Amino acid sequence: MSVALKIAVVGAGIVGVSTAEWLRRDGHAVTLLDRIDPGTPDQTSYGNAGLLARTAVVPVSVPGLLKHVPSMLFDPDGPLFLRWSYLPRLVPWLMPFLRNGREGRVREIAAALDTILGDSVDQHRALAQGTTAAGFIETGPYAYLYKDRAGFEKDAWGFSIRRDLGAEWEEWNRAEILERDPHLSDSVGFAAALKDHGWIRDPGGYVGALLDAFRAGGGVFRKGEVTAIDPADAGGMVTVEGEALAFDRIVIASGVWSRRMAERLGHKVPLEAERGYHLVLENPSFKPPIPYMIADGKFAMTPMDAGIRCAGLVEFAGVDAPPTPGRVKLFERRLRTLYPTLEWSGEQTWMGRRPSTPDSLPLIGESTRARHVWFAFGAQHVGLTSGPKTGRLIADMIGGRTPNTDMTPFATDRFDRA
Repeated sequence: MSVALKIAVVGAGIVGVSTAEWLRRDGHAVTLLDRIDPGTPDQTSYGNAGLLARTAVVPVSVPGLLKHVPSMLFDPDGPLFLRWSYLPRLVPWLMPFLRNGREGRVREIAAALDTILGDSVDQHRALAQGTTAAGFIETGPYAYLYKDRAGFEKDAWGFSIRRDLGAEWEEWNRAEILERDPHLSDSVGFAAALKDHGWIRDPGGYVGALLDAFRAGGGVFRKGEVTAIDPADAGGMVTVEGEALAFDRIVIASGVWSRRMAERLGHKVPLEAERGYHLVLENPSFKPPIPYMIADGKFAMTPMDAGIRCAGLVEFAGVDAPPTPGRVKLFERRLRTLYPTLEWSGEQTWMGRRPSTPDSLPLIGESTRARHVWFAFGAQHVGLTSGPKTGRLIADMIGGRTPNTDMTPFATDRFDRA
């Protein structure tokens, strides 16, 4: 890097902090901007399942989803919820989302996601190396739990996509499961344990530790609401709490709130808030030894410093609607089935907003409408997993280095052309 630039990164979740740190390591003067303190509960990065899910390449929209949507919506124990008053606003996003569930298209999406997820454990280690954040990273298998092999075979198509992209897993019978976790009830009789995964013991603490490393290295974090981004030939202005600040480059990494910023620049960005919930059981009498995906419940269960975190569900209700009371009861009901003897002292609940596009792919690259403004948002369920890789890709491109990744699927103007 021959020229040091003055760069603003708008949004301080895992993607924004990762991007800011990689840019700082390249020698740039980087200011990270957010109205929320990084690593705190108001951030989406705080409340995820903590998984470094390198094989999470199969999108939510898959062949046959449409015919199952009505039954899922009316199933109180199902993973999908909709506030019916929001449906008219959701339809323009929902129809292309469902169209992207064609088999050939799903395979294209999965191949693109693999380029930003496949080496995620190594990317997190590289970003966290030499910082206190490294102590939050755990590695090991990630197991999908089923009642029996027949349940696993119903998911064979998704696992075949993972296998074609290089994923490997072990298949555990009931006896092999109990060797590793004797507390599981007989509701689990088969597991597919994906190899070479990782998880974060405290996602909020992890993002906070990365911020500390960024600031210790000379990066600047400024807390405040960004109300305007005004591009110019030589860079642009970012207005923060009424003050206009000049930068050579601007990166938008504000999750679902990035839509408003991008549309003001002239882009069409169909970004939806795919709301998710978590439940943390504090001081549990035991924890699972590794993260689990409860296959029939479509949620993950991860051992963390705070206890056992169950995270998942999909709710469509918009960005601004408050959490829906009682959503996390599904987690508790399923947990009591899985772990009949589990006891705990308290609970934490949370709701966040995943930034999801109709094709389940993020926007990564320079805006075609505003030179020197870069996009890094839209990672749906895999923001934590892909954050460090996304940040490195942005840093490479701003630094004039051609990424060893096909960036075409993540083009910032692909919805403008649709």
